[in-house]
Amino acid sequence: MGKPTGFKEFSRQTEPYRVETDRILDFEEIYTEHDESHLKTQGARCMDCGVPFCQSGNGCPIHNLIPEWNDLVYRGRWRDALDRLHKTNNFPEFTGRVCPAPCEGACVLGITDPAVTIKNIENAIIDRGFAEGWVMANPPAQRTGKQVAIIGSGPCGLAAAAQLNRAGHAVTVYERADRPGGLLMYGIPNMKLDKKEVVERRINLMRDEGINFVVNADVGGSGDNAVDVEQLIRDNDAVLLATGATLARDLPIPGREGPGVHLAMEFLTANTKSLLDSNHEDGNYISAKDKNVIVIGGGDTGTDCIGTSLRHGCKSLVNFELLPKPPAERADNNPWPLWPRIYRVDYGHAEAAAKFGDDPRVFQIMSKEFVRDDSGKLLGIKTVNVDENIKEIPGTEKTWEADLIFLSMGFLQPEHYINESLGMDTDDRGNFVANKEDFRTSVPKVYAAADCRRGQDLVVRAINEGREAARAIDIDLMGSSQLPG
Repeated sequence: MGKPTGFKEFSRQTEPYRVETDRILDFEEIYTEHDESHLKTQGARCMDCGVPFCQSGNGCPIHNLIPEWNDLVYRGRWRDALDRLHKTNNFPEFTGRVCPAPCEGACVLGITDPAVTIKNIENAIIDRGFAEGWVMANPPAQRTGKQVAIIGSGPCGLAAAAQLNRAGHAVTVYERADRPGGLLMYGIPNMKLDKKEVVERRINLMRDEGINFVVNADVGGSGDNAVDVEQLIRDNDAVLLATGATLARDLPIPGREGPGVHLAMEFLTANTKSLLDSNHEDGNYISAKDKNVIVIGGGDTGTDCIGTSLRHGCKSLVNFELLPKPPAERADNNPWPLWPRIYRVDYGHAEAAAKFGDDPRVFQIMSKEFVRDDSGKLLGIKTVNVDENIKEIPGTEKTWEADLIFLSMGFLQPEHYINESLGMDTDDRGNFVANKEDFRTSVPKVYAAADCRRGQDLVVRAINEGREAARAIDIDLMGSSQLPG
């Protein structure tokens, strides 16, 4: 693949982000322009490894043909690389920006050397495809007469919609927010995934292919925007639930009730909506300007809270993490090709260090009580250090000053008003019961996929389940399917 000796000759070099001190001044994407020569060199590092773990097993959940398009980029055959990429991935412009790249964790080269820069190359291929005009609407030649409703327009719902529409079914996607995109629109900040230039561009293509989007549609809800889910089932040949796992983990310690403490998604969603509606001029968001901010919880969402707070102009910033600081290299119990649980500096951490002089994270710390004054105003939070077994260490109690605290501790399960109205089965974790073979729920004609079925997971796994669920639905409707699994 590529240059046979490339992995020996060239070192890993990722495409740089914009300079930290510049990019925190705006909400534009953090990425720099692609360098074709650089990408060709990085593509040359892809080995003729025999068994490409990057695209299977612990690697890419959608089985991207990674060695093939690495080789094609090395040879300058960008259009062919795009065709290979679209064979398995409906939305490489999303995954190329926000996926944590399990493919790189499973890269065979990663056994002894830094992995191939797969994510950079993927993103460059699709960006080149749009720039050259190669990505165009491709509506189906004929229709089947079958109608499918998809509830939720995140990565799973969009992937299923694209595949079912390709099979010729009439697809309508219902979204309770005012813009389609779900997590992609309001859960991920603009500096990681541009909404107008990237997300809306793809959704408009899907509209041109014949997919119908209905926004402000709260299926199973009871408010002004409610849509009767039972009527939806009657009117369609199949209904797919792709609602995500939107019930966030809270922190029920003393002082939780009152102003100043917010779930991460409250903060991120309001920020992006205000940015898109008015460039923040309407003031309808939680501003961190001149505030002492604490983010509780790590992961991508915690980093996004950090990056957003910095762009608002926060006064100080600290990030609490309950677990110990990860090692710099793989531990003995974390061998290749498992996902490497190592210390990483994400974009928000680097930005905080550039502004305040140090990484914002504090490890092995447990929150005990939110501190408020007599009027209920948030003053800070009390904590205690913990050991590696999450046992409190006496004498390490501390009070931290804070004006705003964001809770970013993951998501538990889907919201339940849809399944409760239908009497649909859920498992002991609160997820919708549907197996991975046919994605059917306990309610006839109703299917479920991705986070609402399996729990919180990656965007790329949501795309995978959307594609697989589409194939299962197509088989049920038509008796067979030409869609890939």
